[in-house]
Amino acid sequence: MSACLALARREFGSYLRQPAGWIIIALYLLLAGIVFCAGVLVPGRPATLREFFALSGWLLLPVAPAISMRLVAEELRSGTIEQLLTAPLSAWALVMGKYLGAMLFLGAMLLPTLVFPAVLWAHASPAPAPGPVVAGYLCLVLLGASYVALGLLASCCTSNATLAFMTTLFVILALLFAPAAAELAPESLRPLIARLSPAPRILDFARGIIDTANVAFFAIVSCVLVVASVAVMEVRRWR
Repeated sequence: MSACLALARREFGSYLRQPAGWIIIALYLLLAGIVFCAGVLVPGRPATLREFFALSGWLLLPVAPAISMRLVAEELRSGTIEQLLTAPLSAWALVMGKYLGAMLFLGAMLLPTLVFPAVLWAHASPAPAPGPVVAGYLCLVLLGASYVALGLLASCCTSNATLAFMTTLFVILALLFAPAAAELAPESLRPLIARLSPAPRILDFARGIIDTANVAFFAIVSCVLVVASVAVMEVRRWR
């Protein structure tokens, strides 16, 4: 556990030491700020962050793959992965350390957006209820965790960080467009395709509905992808 936490701290620090980490934060806050100003701060509309949370799947689309693309791919490209795989460090600790470091950075990226509900609570009348805000941020964390886990798996499978980025990006796009694609699929496959999409679940969170089925969906997806990443690293260790 100590090795896992040490690796997570090192990974988190590496984001903050490189310009790319600050660019990712700036990009996300720019997109979030545009949505907040254009979709939330509208005269005559109720004071709610529903619009911001409803678009969270798209707001995280360009930044989550950027967070995860170099997690393992850079180690594979530079050859330092050999040192990690031969060190007294299990594949589970290696993957979880990388994943926790990325999640810490994701949390640091989301933290400044707390100014949005603060602005509404300070100036809107009536102020937004805290329940939907909590549900929305829970959605951001769960959705971000699944996106980063997907990117981690892609990064474990290739030494090309750009390829890992593009793979993660297109898989997320496919999942977000799954409800529309379901209309074109055979009728027997439509329910399955629709269930794979995070889009309807995101809308539930945006409305302030914390459904345990939706929470379980994102948690299970994240766990499965992390376990798959561990399996890939175990294969690399014994090759």
